[in-house]
Order: sequence, then C-alpha cells, then structure tokens
Amino acid sequence: MIVSPKIFFEHCYGDYAIAAVNVFTMEQVHGLFSAAERANAPFMVQLTPVARNYAHASMLSAMIATAAKIYPKAMYSVHLDHGNEEHAFDAISSIDYQSVMIDASHDDFETNVVRTQAVVEKAHQANIAVEAELGVLAGVEDDLDISEEHSSYTRPSEVATFVKATGCDSLAVAVGTSHGAYKFSGGQGIQFHILKEIQDRLNGFPIVLHGGSAVNVKEIERINQAGGKLTEGAAGVVPEEIVESIKYGVCKINIATDTRLLWARIHREFFKDSPESFDPIIPGKVYIQEYGRFMQEKFELLGAAGKAEKIKSGNKIVFNR
Repeated sequence: MIVSPKIFFEHCYGDYAIAAVNVFTMEQVHGLFSAAERANAPFMVQLTPVARNYAHASMLSAMIATAAKIYPKAMYSVHLDHGNEEHAFDAISSIDYQSVMIDASHDDFETNVVRTQAVVEKAHQANIAVEAELGVLAGVEDDLDISEEHSSYTRPSEVATFVKATGCDSLAVAVGTSHGAYKFSGGQGIQFHILKEIQDRLNGFPIVLHGGSAVNVKEIERINQAGGKLTEGAAGVVPEEIVESIKYGVCKINIATDTRLLWARIHREFFKDSPESFDPIIPGKVYIQEYGRFMQEKFELLGAAGKAEKIKSGNKIVFNR
C-alpha cells in the first residue's frame, strides 16, 4: 500500500520515526519489504541518483512495484534521495515517487531557497512532497565526499525563514550525523542543543536525519578479518541517540551504510570460507535473510513496529496522484 509521507509524518511526529532505506538491488528490496510486512511497520524506499544510474530508474521502480504485490501488507512510499533539479523533475514527471529531495545545501542560503522553491512548485502540482536540506553533513557515500572542515551545522536561526520561503514539506538538518562509515571527530554525535532549538522554531514540522546508520564495529571487524580494509574506528549514530532524536521532531531517519556493511560482511565471509564457490544465489539468500532481521530490529528501535495497522485504521491513507 502506497501512502504519502505527509501522512506518515503527521502520524509519527514525536512518537516514532520512519525508516527511509536506500536500495540498489533485488535482494535489498526483498529484505526490506518482507521485514516491514512482518513488523507491520510503515517505511520509505529511497532511490538515489547513483542507484538510478546503476540499475536504471525503470528497473528499480519495477522491482518496488513487484515487491508490493509479493508483500501486499507492506505500507510504504518511494522517495528520491539527494537529487538535483534534473533528478527531481524526472521523478516528479513519473508516477513512481511520492516525495523528492532537492539537495542545494552546498549553496548559499539565498540560492538554496531559489532552487528549492522551483522544485516545490512543480512537485506540489503533482501532489508530491519535497524534502530540503539546510547545513552540510560530512562523510563519504555514493557521489558525496565532504570533508569535516567543509561541513557545517544547520543554523537554527535560519530554519523558519527557509521553510516559509520554500514551502518544503520536511527539512533535513546537519546536527552531528554524517554520511557513510565516517568517524565522528571526538565522538561528539548528535548535537541535541541544536536539534532542540530547531524544533522550538519549527514546532510540529517534520525533521529528517541523514546518516542514521549505526556502523556496527563488529561488522567492520568481521569484514576486515575476511580480507577487507575498512578504516578501524569508524562510527555511526548510537541507538540511544537515534531514539532520543525522535522526541525533537525527527520523523524520518535515513539508513544506507549499515545495509552495505552487512552486504560486504556476508559476501566476504562466504567466499573466504567457500573459495571454491562462485554461485551468487547462496550468499544472496543469506543477505536477504539477515537484511530482513536487521530491518526488523530497526523498526523496533524506531518505534515503528505495529504502526502500519494504526495508520490504516485512520482516514486518508492511500496516496493518490
């Protein structure tokens, strides 16, 4: 069942958060939809420009539509993550997306407003929600590569003006998380004093947290023991901080790195332990199963498990173009 993220956010604000999960492959789509159906949890499927270039936008949309038939109880929306105007307008013109993100966070404030306004105008005509971003997250993921010295926290003093000027439907903020398996400088984590001030100025407005993966140290250790060379000491967001952020208006939490680390660990260990093997189906099945267990745990952590049925019992549940 396709549901607008606006309905998700209205329902979850201050209570639980929606997992927004980046997918690239059939195995990930299977794992995500099956886990959400078992957990009875609403979720968002995120497609990045890199994923669309890799698998082709039509292939990804077809996989998602097919998964919805295989797992008919799944409640979800499809979101374009980190797009520019070209990506956003293409997604808006299709029938496959319920929300898009315009990432103009690297521009100055005025340029960010103008670029976001243009996307909001087209998206709202098609009943599609828009996520914008203020502040710059550090880290490395897909085609993003931002050093710590070029990152910047969101200025709370700007958020209300930005939201009013652009008409965006949710706002991604930079409050201490980062993209990829990236080590926090000094282990500082989420800056809750900034997040609180943002919520105070945008009371009731949905906030988005990018870089929401935990980056499990044990996964990195196992990957390296199986031949990997990931940086030791990489860290993500601790679960306690994720849960705490929900109290401050965080409605959507992006997850990507953890599922990539899981893929790397399963495949490295499989081919290390079975060097004679070359069949992708065997580790692929393991990945689907472990991915599903991982996502069920995330749904529980975010408080989303069981919430799909509560949304369904309300009104205005189905997304219509």
